[in-house]
Amino acid sequence: MNRRTFLQNTTLAASALVLMPKSFGAATTFPQVRTIESKRKFKSVAVERAIKKIQSSIGNTELAWMFGNCFPNTLDTTVDFSIVDGRPDTYVITGDIDAMWQRDSSAQVYPYLSLMHEDAALQQIIAGVINRQTRNVLLDPYANAFYKDSTKESEWKSDFTDMKPGVHERKWEIDSLCYTIRLAHGYWKNSGDTAPFDAAWHDAIKLILKTFREQQRIENKGPYHFMRRTEWATDSLPGRGYGNPAKPVGLIRSMFRPSDDATVFPYLVPSNFFAVVSLRQAAEMVENISHDTELATQCRVLADEVEKALHEHAIVNHPKAGKVFAFEVDAFGNYYCTDDGNIPNLLSLPYLGAVKPHDKIYLNTRKLLLSPQNPYWCVGKAANGLGGPHVGVDMIWPLGVVIEGLTATSDAELKRCLTTLQMTHAGTGFMHEAFHKDDPKKFTRSWFAWANTIFGELVWKTFNERPQMLG
Repeated sequence: MNRRTFLQNTTLAASALVLMPKSFGAATTFPQVRTIESKRKFKSVAVERAIKKIQSSIGNTELAWMFGNCFPNTLDTTVDFSIVDGRPDTYVITGDIDAMWQRDSSAQVYPYLSLMHEDAALQQIIAGVINRQTRNVLLDPYANAFYKDSTKESEWKSDFTDMKPGVHERKWEIDSLCYTIRLAHGYWKNSGDTAPFDAAWHDAIKLILKTFREQQRIENKGPYHFMRRTEWATDSLPGRGYGNPAKPVGLIRSMFRPSDDATVFPYLVPSNFFAVVSLRQAAEMVENISHDTELATQCRVLADEVEKALHEHAIVNHPKAGKVFAFEVDAFGNYYCTDDGNIPNLLSLPYLGAVKPHDKIYLNTRKLLLSPQNPYWCVGKAANGLGGPHVGVDMIWPLGVVIEGLTATSDAELKRCLTTLQMTHAGTGFMHEAFHKDDPKKFTRSWFAWANTIFGELVWKTFNERPQMLG
């Protein structure tokens, strides 16, 4: 089932739910909603220890209960671990869709990296994700989602693009490859283990670099094109599958956003920032692990090109906010000032290591994004928060609220984000894809593991850095 079909089905089902009371008293009064132990896909002793620590330490029992449901959700419900050719292999679905997105699978396990030193089995699970992602990149660097069975044909096999067996969907999104590098780099830094970074992984990095170069489209349109017969305008590309025009200036085209919606202007700014970070991480890894200084140099050269082009073309003068980062540009002078609840977005740039948290242009941008000047900033009776076009206006993304919290500039802002998330789970104990600004009972995707795990990341980070916020 694809995301749009699932969205239509679950919105109606979710609207029938009734909100739980705002306060429950003792944690023992909360219902058991986590998958029962006998049916969990994987149990991590380190994750269970973190849950016990939170639930025995913080004063907010509802948040503690939600953390116990959400933080392990990826491991409980979405991982499929095996040994393939003597190496760990982990296939990770998004939740309600039986396909592995490069972005989602990376983000789903990334919050567990700091716990690997306590749990060798958890480290193997994550090493398996890296190995599986390497094979996915080598199968098709332009695809965003894959199947476990490399012979399986997709429901999207009739898309006008170069579909291959084993590929679920072939929407070209820069962040798919960036997330792959981010997970590998984080794993290496946290564990010191280099076992996943073999010759195949080295070839995947070469292919990622080649793909980024192709999508700069300096000399020609490159090999990627995509069209789909659909009633959703954002599910296909104009320009006979090549997207809207853009001036070749060194930026990388991303034909789709992290939401899997088509871009309006081809240079998606947050994804280009992400590419700069990822290319430098890749350079560090191939230089230190593979001892390939030539490839490392090529990665750094491209990172420098993209960074220079961002400074020249991604900063625009907004009539209300002053100098800000645009969301999308075409380098002809056209730009779009908004943000999307999915990550990478402009709000997430410090979280990804792309800009300093107190960068003046970022702070101007942040102020703009979290205001009615942003067409997808939602102000409602139930909550305020970042939305996006994927599920329509007036729908707030918990991912957007979480990333606001992870990049919060004050305790008050962080507290507001935590309170919003606590008040809008619609009694389910889990995060969702999006909920209506006036009625959290109207939500999409009851099983969306990425949102669950990153909510857990926010609570765990807050507990370790500002525990007074969880009182």
